[in-house]
Amino acid sequence: MNANRGTRLTCLFVSIVQLAAGQSKLPAASGNAKNQLDLVVRQEGEAFIKQPIRVGLSIGIVKKGQTYFYNFGTTEKGTSKAPTQNTIYEIGSISKTFTSLLLAQAVEEKRVKLDDDIRKYMDGAYPNLAYAGKPIKLVDLASTTSALPDNLPDRTSLIQQAPPDSIPFILGRADKTYTKQNFYNDLHTVKLDTVPGLMPRHSNVGARLLADIMATVYRLPYEKLVEKYIDKPLQMKSFTASASNMKALAVGYNENGIRMPYHSLDKVEASGGLRYSAADMVKYLAHQLTEADKAVALSHQPTWGNIEEEAISLNWDLEKTVDNKRKFQHTGGTFGFASYCVFYPELGFGIVVLSNESDRETQGQLQVLAAHIVEGFYGVPPGLQALRSSLQTHKYSQVLDAYKAVKQQHPELHLTENYINEWGYKVAREGKVKQAIELFKLNVSLYPDSWNPYDSLAEAYEMDGNNALAISNYKQSLILNPKNAGAVEHLKKLNATVSR
Repeated sequence: MNANRGTRLTCLFVSIVQLAAGQSKLPAASGNAKNQLDLVVRQEGEAFIKQPIRVGLSIGIVKKGQTYFYNFGTTEKGTSKAPTQNTIYEIGSISKTFTSLLLAQAVEEKRVKLDDDIRKYMDGAYPNLAYAGKPIKLVDLASTTSALPDNLPDRTSLIQQAPPDSIPFILGRADKTYTKQNFYNDLHTVKLDTVPGLMPRHSNVGARLLADIMATVYRLPYEKLVEKYIDKPLQMKSFTASASNMKALAVGYNENGIRMPYHSLDKVEASGGLRYSAADMVKYLAHQLTEADKAVALSHQPTWGNIEEEAISLNWDLEKTVDNKRKFQHTGGTFGFASYCVFYPELGFGIVVLSNESDRETQGQLQVLAAHIVEGFYGVPPGLQALRSSLQTHKYSQVLDAYKAVKQQHPELHLTENYINEWGYKVAREGKVKQAIELFKLNVSLYPDSWNPYDSLAEAYEMDGNNALAISNYKQSLILNPKNAGAVEHLKKLNATVSR
């Protein structure tokens, strides 16, 4: 089974696939570092903007306190107006990290505790906001584990038969009459389907609720909190709908080149409606990189998962790179805009990428673009390069021994289960099934208590025509995860007995 175990993680591994299986497109930085960075970014930016559906692109980079900006395309189709570092974009769900930073600030000021029951800060009784006696906590709202639905109300029936290009406009009109009281009335009808804190799941409802709670705690509107604790201290300029700011706001489009409506600022600010320029977002990233602020440091602590594999801090997806450095990231998408932020505290390096065209692939491609910039500038980490060379030299035989030997020479080498799994699938898609089998065997050796490596190894054996070993590994996967429906289906196709 592919390593992407849920919709939240779909984009999480896009960039590491590129690092795992491809060769560095450019040599590591040497000589004039700025020239090297310029070369890498311009190559990637130009390749992105040449795609027919793209419109404009702004890239901001902070490196050891220095800032760099690059812009491509236009702010509006049919014009030659190029974006600048001050062009304003909708940043989508990256807005959620602002809200969770406010939560961290409230914790540092001892106004709240992360483990507080959210109902402590809500008017009225909400017995439904608990499951099996376990309530939703503030930390669950910020770690995307609240078990709340993604959106309220459910608009499925409203848009089910609508032409895709018209859906944003239909939703926008419906939201204009949806009040705060409507939201809380609908919240009474929510039924949790699992224990809060157990599994991550995207929820705009959770983000909006967290913002409302922060407003209650501080007795200030959400936008004033962002201004007081983030914008003013960092000298950022949050968007207002003044005539001068409207001129700086890029126009957003979908994949069909249709102009999309802007998000309503007063309804979705906390979940995805904040608007900033690349210049502002680089200041935000620089603040995140230093970790000098106690609230920032708290917001970087894992609240779900394991940093050695995959984790979430306060709304940041957190993982280790192949050379054992922390990597924080978040994507964002609205009807007409897509965005991506990533930063590496140990490198003092961060990137923000902003696009005024949004489709199903844009966020993932922005991740790949950023990954290529990092690899193009810093090069392939020595440990990974040594492992690749060893596997090529020995034609993927004795992969575990090769890994151990390289690990001795490069103790910083860090291969997660998901990383190896994606690597194996990439190799398999290239038609190198036997090499993929060896990579999946490595994964089983390193993570013998996890079901997914066995499932992937079984699939590779099945592709290779070795049904006996496929059956054996599917069964082992089922022992570790009896809910692995995919393994059951494969075993039935292989005419194997399924015992669970």
